[in-house]
Amino acid sequence: MDPLTPDEVDAFHRHGFLVRRQLFDPAEMALIAAAVRDDPEIARRSYGLDDGLGGTTSIALWNHAGDDTLGLLPRLDRMAATAERLLGGEVYHYHSKLTVKQPRGGGSWRWHQDYGYWYKNGCLFPDLLTAAIAVGPQTEANGCLQLLDGSHRCGRIEHVSYGDQTAADDERVQVLADRLDVVAFEADPGDVVFFHANTLHRSPPNESGEVRELLLCAYNTATNDPVIEHHHPGYHPLGRLDDGELLRRGLVIAGGDRVFQDPSDDRTIEGFTEHTQR
Repeated sequence: MDPLTPDEVDAFHRHGFLVRRQLFDPAEMALIAAAVRDDPEIARRSYGLDDGLGGTTSIALWNHAGDDTLGLLPRLDRMAATAERLLGGEVYHYHSKLTVKQPRGGGSWRWHQDYGYWYKNGCLFPDLLTAAIAVGPQTEANGCLQLLDGSHRCGRIEHVSYGDQTAADDERVQVLADRLDVVAFEADPGDVVFFHANTLHRSPPNESGEVRELLLCAYNTATNDPVIEHHHPGYHPLGRLDDGELLRRGLVIAGGDRVFQDPSDDRTIEGFTEHTQR
């Protein structure tokens, strides 16, 4: 994959996100899709999040990358080098997760910032980003990711609980949404969007007849080691790999090597107040 151009880096800092089309080719995506769908640990460790609006999204989250097919992804040069160029320094794997919305009922994600959570985890600076990989087609009909263009410049916004989710203060978000453009990440398998930890993003429910699968790899900078012990890890060397390693190894399913998060151990949500209707 070609390195980032100065214009692409500038675009990330202006918009709060950068889309890289076909970062993974069809052969690689076949491996990734098989790993997502055939790993028994993902099926076993997934849990549903109520969006407070009658919908549910399935999520599986792991902290330790592991050495199987899914564990290789955040360690590949094309992923890690992009994250390091955009954040301006060495990065490490903060966590990965798979979100799945079932046809005609998969729930929504409310507007939120990832740093709305990660601030509570002891990360002093918003020097983090997420790379979201389209496992299958991402469309507005199936509830694709939406980003609020330039919202990362607003800084951290207060977050409150809605159902099982934590979201940005609705009044502040509505004012921002009147001033900023909403950009939908409509994508083909293999497309990736990198977005800043303060970029507001959401996704509507899946109203299509097809499942929507999105794989997300989060990075933190080495200099932003959390100052409190938390379920997400502190700094550890990434162990970067050559881009060809994914196809060389082929399909490897070893989900047990990854350290999955138990939702009952999520201490982040303890720091948020419950939203009440006015």
